[in-house]
Amino acid sequence: MIALMQQLSEPVTIRPIKTEADYEDALAKLDGMIGRVEPGTPDGNRYELLASLVEAYSEANYPIEPSNDPIAMIEFVLEVRGLTRKDLQPFIGTRQRVWDIMEKRRRLTLPMIRCLAKGLNIPTDVLVQEYE
Repeated sequence: MIALMQQLSEPVTIRPIKTEADYEDALAKLDGMIGRVEPGTPDGNRYELLASLVEAYSEANYPIEPSNDPIAMIEFVLEVRGLTRKDLQPFIGTRQRVWDIMEKRRRLTLPMIRCLAKGLNIPTDVLVQEYE
């Protein structure tokens, strides 16, 4: 515990992230700080600042292209939230209907789109897109 306290008391050097090596170094520093810093403390403030720099670098160098495929968006939301296709039944219907929709054997209907938009907070403009 004392070694951990000494490690945290040594300030993390924060500098602009300009290269991939800087980015990897910043990620490693963040990883070492996770769960070890308290918000509002000097270490917590350093963590927040470093996280902001990493986020800015990520957005500039690794942009995520928005998907116009509603099924891909639903799959993404399920993955991010730790849900399964079974969790779609209240929004889409029976297990078979969920399977048909997710395998693109059936199209989403307007009532399904409304339920998914409200229940999973998926933008309707994505859900109404045409897909194969």
